[in-house]
Amino acid sequence: MSPTPAQASAETPAGARPMRADARRNRDRLLAEARLAFAAHGTSASLEDIARRADVGIGTLYRHFPNRQALLGAVFEEAVGDLLARAGEQLDAARPCTALVSWLRDIITHAGEYRGLAQALMTVSYADSRAADENTSDLARCCAPIREAGTALLRRAQRAHTVREDVSIGDLLQLTHAIALAAEETPDDPDLADRLLTLTLRGLKP
Repeated sequence: MSPTPAQASAETPAGARPMRADARRNRDRLLAEARLAFAAHGTSASLEDIARRADVGIGTLYRHFPNRQALLGAVFEEAVGDLLARAGEQLDAARPCTALVSWLRDIITHAGEYRGLAQALMTVSYADSRAADENTSDLARCCAPIREAGTALLRRAQRAHTVREDVSIGDLLQLTHAIALAAEETPDDPDLADRLLTLTLRGLKP
């Protein structure tokens, strides 16, 4: 998969030298081990263990990823690329509301890949996610394109008069992440996410 704009920016900031081959290998190993650790232990997995399994020191991890959210944002980048591609496909769907619902289900699926990710996404401030300053978290910057893609799908459904005009993408994404979190906390009920999403969308109709 080609790097998303956020990936390219994170790996080689504007005006910076391209990453050395050994540094890139270290970064790739850290990401691979982080995916395994997050899948096994959730997003609170030990960063020290991730560094050790990647055969680097904790200082190397922090040079690439200054904090846990930076690492989580980098891990989530692949899902962002998938969600953006799916949103682009859904823009031509014949039924705008169905397209929006299908895309929200994709978000729930990706948010459930790592225990704790849904909670992290809920706490991200989408209102600040477009700002490019030092106070904006890496996860928020990573999620900014998702907000924009979702806005296009939502507006299309609103123009078709299948979703209320007062619904915002920020509220809709927060509800979606809350559903993902509920599904995460109730693994013995695989149909819960679909039921909650159906109930939510009934309240969105004009």
